[in-house]
Order: sequence, then C-alpha cells, then structure tokens
Amino acid sequence: LYYFFSKFSLQEVSSYEFIKNNVDYFSNLKNKNYFTLIITFFFFVVIWVLLLGFGSPVALASGFIFGKWIGTILITISLSFGSLLLYLITIFFFKDLVHQKLGNRMVFLRELFNKNEFLYFLIYRFVGGIPFVIANTLPVIFNVKITNYFLGTLIGMTPQLFIVVSIGSGLEKIIDANTAPPSFLEIILSKDIYLPLIAFLIIVIISLFLKKKIIQIKYLVPLDRLARTTFSLPWKYSTT
Repeated sequence: LYYFFSKFSLQEVSSYEFIKNNVDYFSNLKNKNYFTLIITFFFFVVIWVLLLGFGSPVALASGFIFGKWIGTILITISLSFGSLLLYLITIFFFKDLVHQKLGNRMVFLRELFNKNEFLYFLIYRFVGGIPFVIANTLPVIFNVKITNYFLGTLIGMTPQLFIVVSIGSGLEKIIDANTAPPSFLEIILSKDIYLPLIAFLIIVIISLFLKKKIIQIKYLVPLDRLARTTFSLPWKYSTT
C-alpha cells in the first residue's frame, strides 16, 4: 500500500480516468500472476472476515477482478472459511457472552435447529437479513456442528454472492466499454447490472416468504410454551 500510494495520489486513484487507463495494466498483471492473486485474495478475505468486515465489498471486488464464475467460487469459499474461523473463535472465547446477550431471544429458533440443524441453518444463511458479523457468530447459540456450519454457509450464501459478484463483473465490463464515465441510467440499463438486480429482488421475495413461514410455525407452538419465550425476529433484509 505504501508503494502504491507513493506512486499515485488518492485523487488519482478515485478518478474514472485512472481506473479506465489502468484496466489493461491490471488485467495483464492478473494474467501473469493469476494463481498468486487468487491465493492472496483468499487470505485477504479470510482476514477481512476475522476483522469483522462485511461481505458485499469483497464480493464486488471479486467479480470486478476475477469475473462472474471464478469470482463467485473464490469469494464463496473464502467467506465460508473466514466465517468458520470466526465461529470457532466465538465458541472458544465469547460463547458465554453471546448466550447471555441473545440466548433468551432465540428459544424458538433453537427448537427448530434441534429438529433439522442443517436445513434450518441453510435457510438462515440463504435468508440473511442481519449484519454479516452477527450472522457468523449467532449460530453459537444453536451449537451448530462445524460441518453443517461450513456446508450451510457455502451453499446458503452462494445465490446472494453470485448476484453481487455479477454486479462487480458487470461494472468491469461497463468501464472497459466506455471511455467516459457512464451515467447512472446507462449503468442500470446494462443487462450485466439489471439482470442481477432482478435476481436480487427475487431472492428478497423468497426470503420474505420463508420468514413468513417460519413465523407461522412459531405460532403453532403451544401457548404455554410461547408464554415462556421472548423470541422476536432480529433481522431486516440487507445484503452480506
């Protein structure tokens, strides 16, 4: 970073002209050091997750650098490993704290996880809706098995990550095709952007449907059991 910013100012780096003029350079650099770049990006994302970073910025970067398909595979595996490590750290050092703060509010979800841990954790990851850091550490309450945690994260986050990565890949194509900065309308009307956005809306609708079903299941629990629970859904929809 010191070397990079000693050569370029922050104003240059943030300008469209800088990005456009150096796309070919960075593309050649990527092609010559592709495997090294993949390994570096993987460890960067893992550290990013451990430092409590969000998933969306690195997913966009993955699509911009590696394209739609390789970018999706790379970011999904990277975020899954990072999330698993954060989960293990939480188990060893912060398990009691998480139970103390949130345990009483998750009685109903804990009952669902006990019925079919992998299925409900998969839905939990697919629906999303809470900050990425909390989503990674909250399963401590449910005592999710390590295998179920990793596979559920890997599979459950893939649809959302594919959409975000596709947007990042689409932005790279738009920059490559335009000599001048495109307008917001031009960006939105690009199929590389509006198709992922439509897919994102579909996922939102599916997530809302699943949340509604879970709430309906909650109220099928006998009233005497409900009287002893203080459960409430702690999320609103958002990206990773």
